[in-house]
Amino acid sequence: MITAGIVVGGLGVVAALALGAAAKFFYVEVDPLVMKIEETLPGANCGGCGHPGCSAAAEAIAEGRMPANGCVGGGPNVAIALAAILGVEIKETEPEVAQVGCRYPVRRADVKYVYDGVTDCRAAHLLSGGPKECTVGCLGLGSCVKACPFDALSMGADGLPLVDESKCTGCGTCVRTCPVGIMTLTSVTNRIQKEFTTADCTAPCQRRCPAGINIPEQIRQTAVGNYAQALAVIKERNPLPLICGRICPHPCETDCRRNLVDEPVAINPLKRFVADYERLRGERSQPYKAPATGRKVAVIGGGVEGLSASYFLARLGHQPTLFEGRDKLGGLLRTAIPENRLPRDILDWEIDGIIEMGVEAKTGVAFGRDIRLSELFDQDFEAVLMAVGGWDALLTGGQNPPAEPAFPGLYLLLPLNLAWAGGAEVNIGRHAAVVAGGREALTTARRCLKKGAEKVTIIFSGPLHKIGLSETELDQARRENIDIRTSAQVRRLTGVGDRLTGLAYTMGLSTRLNGIALSDTEGPEHELAVDTVIAATGRLPEMIVHPRPSDPSEEAGEDLKPAGAETPWLTTLPYTRTGGRPHNLFGFTEPVSDYWAAVEAIGAGRRAAASIHKFVLSGQPSWTGGYHDVNQALLDVNRLDNLFPVGIRERMPEAGPIERLDPNREIEQGLSQNAARAEASRCLNCGLICYYRTQYR
Repeated sequence: MITAGIVVGGLGVVAALALGAAAKFFYVEVDPLVMKIEETLPGANCGGCGHPGCSAAAEAIAEGRMPANGCVGGGPNVAIALAAILGVEIKETEPEVAQVGCRYPVRRADVKYVYDGVTDCRAAHLLSGGPKECTVGCLGLGSCVKACPFDALSMGADGLPLVDESKCTGCGTCVRTCPVGIMTLTSVTNRIQKEFTTADCTAPCQRRCPAGINIPEQIRQTAVGNYAQALAVIKERNPLPLICGRICPHPCETDCRRNLVDEPVAINPLKRFVADYERLRGERSQPYKAPATGRKVAVIGGGVEGLSASYFLARLGHQPTLFEGRDKLGGLLRTAIPENRLPRDILDWEIDGIIEMGVEAKTGVAFGRDIRLSELFDQDFEAVLMAVGGWDALLTGGQNPPAEPAFPGLYLLLPLNLAWAGGAEVNIGRHAAVVAGGREALTTARRCLKKGAEKVTIIFSGPLHKIGLSETELDQARRENIDIRTSAQVRRLTGVGDRLTGLAYTMGLSTRLNGIALSDTEGPEHELAVDTVIAATGRLPEMIVHPRPSDPSEEAGEDLKPAGAETPWLTTLPYTRTGGRPHNLFGFTEPVSDYWAAVEAIGAGRRAAASIHKFVLSGQPSWTGGYHDVNQALLDVNRLDNLFPVGIRERMPEAGPIERLDPNREIEQGLSQNAARAEASRCLNCGLICYYRTQYR
């Protein structure tokens, strides 16, 4: 026993000596700064920062590869503590929180089978995508709740996850865990940039709305008497609810599912009701704004699109300045719509709300007359949005005399023809491009030659056999030094200071919908030096004009212009309603005037603001796929069963015959509170295929 004890003790001594020697030999010095940072981090190892755990994040922070506020799980308190350790200042960041994108649990949805397996959404999803018929519905097994490292999620009584925003840090663990993608991170920036995708649970009315309002949620809040929240839902996507509540053609009602059984929900009158409710109380509520970025953006045109773009740019934290040639903002809303449809005090209330959001407005300042592109760049504007509108707005608003270009070197064909017919002298320059087809294009090209141009290029988006010219006419045009490019899509304009210097185009055949390329066989991009572009279009395209770096590899935002030199620039198009890259600067078919409805211009203004936001922060616009097109087929239902009994559609009260004699008296009077609540109760709160009903199959 004594011998055994000595042997064991000796082995222990030898092992201890060996371990001590190994510890000294293999010793790795740990940076005290890294240790201090790691002790400050929450230790959740959520991965929300993009690093595999808090240890890796601490090293990245210490080495300067990750900012002090990069820990999304720690929140502002951890960011302040880390900044104190590093001796740096931190900028305010926009918080993100999780949100649930499904409203119907499994027990209230159509199912393919009854799942009785492992209690994990990922396991259920492996079996034909889960039990739900809906491919984007919550499976209700709580995988996101179990994965949340901050105890910010719980399962509600109805079988759907609930988010405790006071605990949610926006780490994204639930988003990465959910197999059907119904968990997302939301912020004001994300909501403004959001376009509906094929993976979203959206109602038919919601998809049809050009502004993209969450109509089911708006009406649900109205039905329970939460009018302020209903209006907040609208203002997330539409800054002009009072106006749209009066003049919108409401395509959403056309797609309302109640059309299958009786009449659509009065969506637009309900929108007007909550907007009127706020105005009559005199207490304007404003949605949340992102932290200030300090980026200056100029918006040309104070109509619906310009107002909308300015509003969303301000909400994104930028400093928009709106330039309008008239004495008052509003565009055609003020000049073309009668008072009995849109009272001017209503219009002014809406505009005041946009200004209060942080928009600087300069009226009586016409682009090209009182302010030029070169001056805007000299005043440190990083981008200029052209939202001037159609030729009728230009002519009636006095923003540009008819003989002046709507943009440096760019003329719209109709006002240019009017100017020529009136005997105006127009400087065409040496090389002109006519973006049009048919004999009108050829006539315009020849007129340019007579006005002093040395060469004219006709750019036609279709194939040669559809240009509308005979072989004889084509041969004669070539002999007259008129070049013709067919199947050509103008991508952008380029210039220096206040001069147009060229355009870029691609050639190829494409299949398009609303000017968007669905499939194409385009070749490389070509540059064409021009002094003037004449477009046979009814309106100036929504162009984002920004300084052009001399070297594309250099970071956007650097000062590349020598002292006293003019700023080189180019144009970029904002992304479109389908989320893709616009195929052509001048669409395949253009309207004669502005958008067909104010609500469509509102949506275009939001997308323009989102495009500018992406550009000024990253240097490149973001063209992403997967966005839902209104003409795209999705899961749907063609019959409604087991509906709760509701009343008939509420009728809009109107002024009487005597009262209508007053041209300034508003005809439609608005719903009463009781009528609005009753009408809101008719809503089926539709999802992709789910809707509110008494029982479920």
